Amino acid sequence: MADRQSPYDIPVEELARLREEGAEFVLVDVREPHEYEICNLDGVLIPLKSLPGRLGELDREAYLVVHCRSGARSAKAVELMRASGFENAWNLEGGILAWIDRIDPSLTRY
Repeated sequence: MADRQSPYDIPVEELARLREEGAEFVLVDVREPHEYEICNLDGVLIPLKSLPGRLGELDREAYLVVHCRSGARSAKAVELMRASGFENAWNLEGGILAWIDRIDPSLTRY
């Protein structure tokens, strides 16, 4: 797939499945607070620029799904996390925009 954003992408359908099944995972939102206010998926808000100093707040053993608006910032976040020992960090491909397009069109697009 040529348009993958990182080697660790998962599609929004996979996140929807994890939620449906009640799987244990942590959703990390690396957008800015003003973006989170517009619409969010109830993730833990850790803006990308503050992530390096806040990695200690996350469980290195947890299954982590990281998202932003379009997938670019979260791909960078996942690279940083994996380089820091988070072997189960995954990028939500296409970000919240893909979620809105394919899963929940009721959320506000911005």
